[in-house]
Amino acid sequence: MDKYTIENKLKFVCYSLIGIFLFFVPISILGKTTIPLDHIVSYILKIPYFREIYGIILVIIGAILPFYRKNWNKNITSTIFSILKIFAIPFVIMAITKRGPEFLMNKDVIPFIFSKIVVPVITIVPIGAVFLALIINYGLMEFVGVFMRPIMKPIWKTPGRAAIDAVASFVGSYSVALLITNRVYKEGKYTSKEAVITATGFSTVSATFMIIVAKTLDLLPVWNIYFWATVFVTFLVTAITARIYPISKKAEEYYEGVEGDIEKEITDNKFKVAFDEAMETCSKADGIIKGTLINLKDGINLAFNIAPSLMAVGTLGIVIANHTPIFSMLAYILYPFTYISGYEEPFLVAKALSLGIAEMFLPAVLVTKLSFEVRMLVAITCVSEVLFFSASIPCMMATDIPISFKDYLVIWFERVVLSILISIPTIYIIKLFI
Repeated sequence: MDKYTIENKLKFVCYSLIGIFLFFVPISILGKTTIPLDHIVSYILKIPYFREIYGIILVIIGAILPFYRKNWNKNITSTIFSILKIFAIPFVIMAITKRGPEFLMNKDVIPFIFSKIVVPVITIVPIGAVFLALIINYGLMEFVGVFMRPIMKPIWKTPGRAAIDAVASFVGSYSVALLITNRVYKEGKYTSKEAVITATGFSTVSATFMIIVAKTLDLLPVWNIYFWATVFVTFLVTAITARIYPISKKAEEYYEGVEGDIEKEITDNKFKVAFDEAMETCSKADGIIKGTLINLKDGINLAFNIAPSLMAVGTLGIVIANHTPIFSMLAYILYPFTYISGYEEPFLVAKALSLGIAEMFLPAVLVTKLSFEVRMLVAITCVSEVLFFSASIPCMMATDIPISFKDYLVIWFERVVLSILISIPTIYIIKLFI
C-alpha cells in the first residue's frame, strides 16, 4: 500500500525526530539552556537593529491591517481591540525613540513590553511556523495521540494529540503552543470546545520563564518541587475548568464547517494503530516546502495580529495596574481565598495575584520578602492562571479560537481561585518533606 512506502516511513521518522528535537529537547549553548527553536530566535534577536526595525514594522502594519481588510468591526470584541491596536503605534514609536511620558517610559512599562514580550513573541511565532510542519503534518501528533487518548479524553476532555500542545507550552512557550492549537483547530482536529480547553488550559509560560519566577522568589533551591507542583496544579485546574462554565457551554463543532477528524477508541494493538494513523496522515501531507510555506504564511499573519495587541494591551494593562485602584478592588474578591490559607499578609497576596491578569510576572515582585508558603503560592498561581493581558490573551485573540472577552475574565478568575485552593494543601504537603 502506498501509505506504507519507504518514503513515507522515512518522512514520518525523520521529520518527527527533527521536530521533537527543535520543539521539545532543551540543550545548553553558551550557558543558556532552552529548546533549539528558542536558541535560533535568540541569535536572530542579536542581529543589529533587528528588534527596532522588525518590531516597529510588524506593530504598525498589524495595527492598520484590520482597517485595510475591513474586518475591524465584525463583532464587538474585534471593534474594541482593533481600536486598542491604534494605541500601539505611538507606544512602539516611544519604545524605539526612547522618548515619552515618564510613567510610560519606566523600565517596567513600554521598554519591558517591547523588548521582553513583543519582539521575542513575534519573532518566535513565524520562525516556529517554519518548523511546525515537522510535528503536525507528518503523523507525530496522531502517533502520540493514540497513546495519550485514554488519559487526555477522560481527564481533560481533549483528544490525545493535545498532549503535544501541553508539552510544547511547558518546554517552549505559549506562543508556540497557540500556533499549534490554532493550526490543528482549523484542520478539524479539535472542536471549538477542545480548542478552548487546550488554549486556556495548557498554553502557559515556558519552563524557562518559570525559572525567572523561581529565581525572583528565591525558589531555585527547590526548583524540581516547584516545577512539578506547578504542573500538577495547572493540569488539575484545567481538568476542572473544562467541566464548568463558560468552557462547558462551548460548541462541540469544528472550524467553519471543516470535516472533523475524530479520534476513535482503540481496542487493537496500540502501536500498530498509532503507526497506521501516522502513515495515513503522512501519505496525505503536502511536500515539506509547500507545508512549510503554508505554515509560514499563517505564522506571519498571526505575528501581524499579535504585535499591536501585545504592545497596546500589555502597556495599558500595566499602566492600569500601576496607576488605578482597579486591581485593589479586584483584590477584595480574591481576599477570602487567600485569607483561608492562614498565610501572612492575605490582602497583599490577593492584590499581588490580582495583578497577574495584567502581566504574569507582576505578582512575584510584591511578595519577595514574605514566607516560603506565600512565595510558593504566588509562584504556582501566576503560572497556572495561564491568562494575562500583556501577552497570552492578545495572542489567543489573534487566533481563530472562539473565546469572548467575557470568557477570558471568567476563566482567569476561575483558574486563580482554583489554583489558590489546590495550592494550599499541596504546599502543606511539600512542607512535610523539605
